[in-house]
Amino acid sequence: MAIQTEEDQGTWTVRVSGEVDLYSSPEMRKAVVEEVPASADVLAVDLEQVAYMDSSGVATLVEGLRESSSQNRRFVLLRPSPPVRKVLELSRLDMVFDIEEGDE
Repeated sequence: MAIQTEEDQGTWTVRVSGEVDLYSSPEMRKAVVEEVPASADVLAVDLEQVAYMDSSGVATLVEGLRESSSQNRRFVLLRPSPPVRKVLELSRLDMVFDIEEGDE
């Protein structure tokens, strides 16, 4: 798994690629929950290049959503890959998350 973060006018984007599983999800959690400054208006997690995500990755996204909500920050999932979308749909979280398919 690889993670890149960038900031653009109050929006922090965390780009994730590879496989998100029990072993790699702590790294994603650090990027999503701990590294984004409180001054960010929007936290976007780009999942276009994620080949696989298990329940630990989904739990990390839920934690990011809760943390963002507690800080009055918008939390967005960008372009979830087909495997990620399937996991979100099976867990019915596609109805909970703000999902954007196009460019930011």
